[in-house]
Amino acid sequence: MCSQQDAPDPVINTCNGFECGVKFEGPNSPNKPSLWTENWTSFVQRYGEEPFIRSAADIAFHVALFVAKNGTYVNYYMYHGGTNFGRTAAANVITSYYDQAPLDEYGLIRQPLWGHLKELHAAIKLCKVPLLAGSFETSSLGHLQIAYVFKGKSGKCAAFLVNNDNTSNARVRFQNISFELPSMSISILPDCKNVAFNTAKVSTQYNTRSRTVKYKFDSMERWEEFNEPIPIFSNTLLKANALLDHMSTTKDTSDYLWYTVSFQHESDAEAELSVVSNAHVVHAFVNGAYKGYAHGGKHNFALENPIELKNGTNHITLLSNSGAYLERKTAGIRSVRIQNRYLNNYQWGYQIGLLGENLSIFTDNGRNKVEWSRFQGRHSRLIWYKTVFDAPGGNDPLALNLGSMGKGEVWVNGKSIGRYWVSIHTPQQRPSQTWYNIPRSFLKPEENQLVLVEEEYGDPLGITLDSVSITKDAKY
Repeated sequence: MCSQQDAPDPVINTCNGFECGVKFEGPNSPNKPSLWTENWTSFVQRYGEEPFIRSAADIAFHVALFVAKNGTYVNYYMYHGGTNFGRTAAANVITSYYDQAPLDEYGLIRQPLWGHLKELHAAIKLCKVPLLAGSFETSSLGHLQIAYVFKGKSGKCAAFLVNNDNTSNARVRFQNISFELPSMSISILPDCKNVAFNTAKVSTQYNTRSRTVKYKFDSMERWEEFNEPIPIFSNTLLKANALLDHMSTTKDTSDYLWYTVSFQHESDAEAELSVVSNAHVVHAFVNGAYKGYAHGGKHNFALENPIELKNGTNHITLLSNSGAYLERKTAGIRSVRIQNRYLNNYQWGYQIGLLGENLSIFTDNGRNKVEWSRFQGRHSRLIWYKTVFDAPGGNDPLALNLGSMGKGEVWVNGKSIGRYWVSIHTPQQRPSQTWYNIPRSFLKPEENQLVLVEEEYGDPLGITLDSVSITKDAKY
């Protein structure tokens, strides 16, 4: 049980984090092993954030320190990155998961991290006899330097010489031998005499991941489109005299929940629409016309836009978008106001999911349930696009470059490769994710169906299918 220092027997208290060799208090019972259940090689990345990158030297230092302090087990989370296909990513989380791991999202080796950890593991393995069966002691080598020593009955000895000074190298003496320890490093001595590995000395060469365009989706003639219809109160089946919670209503069957209300107004007039939500995104439509959107995070956010009301019946339609949240169970629209009129307690109509979703128009069986038209190039809001393509040759991993799109979801042969949100940028003014993994197992040799639903003004003509590879200058 991670982060639960008082876990009762027989539950084992363990550590999750970046620095368990420093922060873990250790087992709460002498008959329990010391376990690092999650050594975070990177961290979950949300849209609008840059990737979190840990250096090879930093990870190696903390693994070696944990082992030196009698650590029994280290589990890398993650050692192999992956992809949150479909709707499996939490709200605001990109589909690429721990892509900075030693093996990236595509299973490609990321250097120097992979090679440096391989050398670390080999050095620790050389110490296995005294580590597993020897006695344990520590000795000071200086103000910020310490030796962790394991001595076996057969005379075998292993030592971990630690320099905790993060600014300066240190010259230390251990067993009458002088050793130079780089700042914030650990030297591993499998025989207590010779250094087999130092965590700060990264000898593995760097490699670079590159992409090559294999197919361009730039032909207007090959695209078709379908405009998602905007529901109004009278054609909804679910109705309530309140604003319903998004997650409780959809029961996580869709990211989308339509809220719609109709009311009478006595004249043509300009007004202000104010919507408060704690979901992911909200889009607003008034009498079928698009009136803007807003997005937020964990807390409430507001959409405030001028609108035009007409004399007679007016229709307000709001599209709430929310994935599953990691930290709370409720989300959705909390308040709707037009000028001084609050609509919270009006009778609202609801539609769970987009029509295209509900009809599964991204599948072979569903795509003929609506009438597709030729691509017009207008780049409308809430529009579906579809086309076909042949699989590129070769064995390199493939990724869809969606840099020309805005926000939505994409399917290949009926399988969702995930949500995308390219229009939201990091503080460095670039998307958090542009390329989206398409496993070759998803593809057929010919006539593969590509379907997207676009919430913003994305241009499908700019999409490309790229192969992914790494340079061959790596040591391993």
